[in-house]
Amino acid sequence: MKTDLDQIMQDRNIDALLVLGDAEHNAPMYYLTGGGHVNAATLIKPRGKDATLFCNDMEREEAKKTGLKTVTYSKYSLKELQKEAKGDLVLVSALRLEKMLNDCNVKSGRVGVYGHTDVSHTFAILTAVQKKMPAIEFVGETNMDSVFLQAMETKAEDEVERIRKMGQITTEVVGLVKDYLTGHAVDENEVLLRTDGKPLTISDVKAKINLWLAERGAENPEATIFAIGRDTGFPHSVGTPSNVIRLGKTIIFDIFPCEAGGGYFYDFTRTWCLGYAPEAEQKLYDDVREIYEKLMDEMEVNMPFGELQRITCELFEAQGHPTTRSNEATQEGYVHSVGHGLGVNVHERPWARMEMKDNLLQRGTVFTIEPGLYYPDRGMGVRIENTYYARPDGTFERLAEFDFGFVVEME
Repeated sequence: MKTDLDQIMQDRNIDALLVLGDAEHNAPMYYLTGGGHVNAATLIKPRGKDATLFCNDMEREEAKKTGLKTVTYSKYSLKELQKEAKGDLVLVSALRLEKMLNDCNVKSGRVGVYGHTDVSHTFAILTAVQKKMPAIEFVGETNMDSVFLQAMETKAEDEVERIRKMGQITTEVVGLVKDYLTGHAVDENEVLLRTDGKPLTISDVKAKINLWLAERGAENPEATIFAIGRDTGFPHSVGTPSNVIRLGKTIIFDIFPCEAGGGYFYDFTRTWCLGYAPEAEQKLYDDVREIYEKLMDEMEVNMPFGELQRITCELFEAQGHPTTRSNEATQEGYVHSVGHGLGVNVHERPWARMEMKDNLLQRGTVFTIEPGLYYPDRGMGVRIENTYYARPDGTFERLAEFDFGFVVEME
């Protein structure tokens, strides 16, 4: 949790955090500021002390809404910085950052660097600051296990409630999409038709999804997976916009929107066949659903998430499907992990990787369970996904409800 941040910094030997970029759609910055229209900001948080947010003058009122101590960039005279830097624009930014670090009493030690910025520009600035402040060491961390991801791993109840609300919005939109699809006429080739007589396409459906999310105060910056037929055999194919919607083909609908401005995400997947399911598609769905139900029985609080991945591979292999355990390079069968943590990132700790023994389904974690099977050469794929919360009492809560029906009857 956020309250653990200082202890995690101490454990990692990090003396200060330097977070760069916008407050929106920038998980580390959002986590500490709560978002808002604050662009190209700089946040400095020494260990054991409060953070200071540096911002453009035009956004000073927006910055104040974060509740953090705020300082505008105009405190540092641009004319004086340009004169000192002799026109070197990188040095101008470096000199200003040097002054900000000094004002936060960060003059030495290990400074972790985070946020979303242009890598080239940021690298040039940090290199210049390093030369001017040799007692500071700028530190980068893996995106699998940073200070922030460790703090984000467990959620406070108010965070969970925001994810729960996003789950309600998400499943409401999924229901609207389901109703939208079933209301279309179908031609002799089993293709759904729009009211103008043209085929309904993936692009048409996604336009509705985006509209309905926006109307409910949500957005999907990571896009939406709505794929049909062969595309469902590739787990992260978002779908071909021009593909037509037709009966009897697997449709993977994986939707992972967040609060407007880049807040908390939800993650949810259903696989449908409109009208009817051919025997092969039904068998594939039944195999995935069987494993999903078995995983519900295997989940235990505080178990390593990677152990659930091992069990998933074992179960799929028993059904006769290849997995990443039986063949690390497999491109069909079960090809991904069984889930991931969820929060202000759509993917975060805990990770369901067998080698990560410390990524536990501990109390306070929010995570997905999403077994799937993929056979692109057979023109089909299936995935089922829900998001769960490991509650303080040791039980698991599915944060949003929606039916598991595979065959969607047409009106």
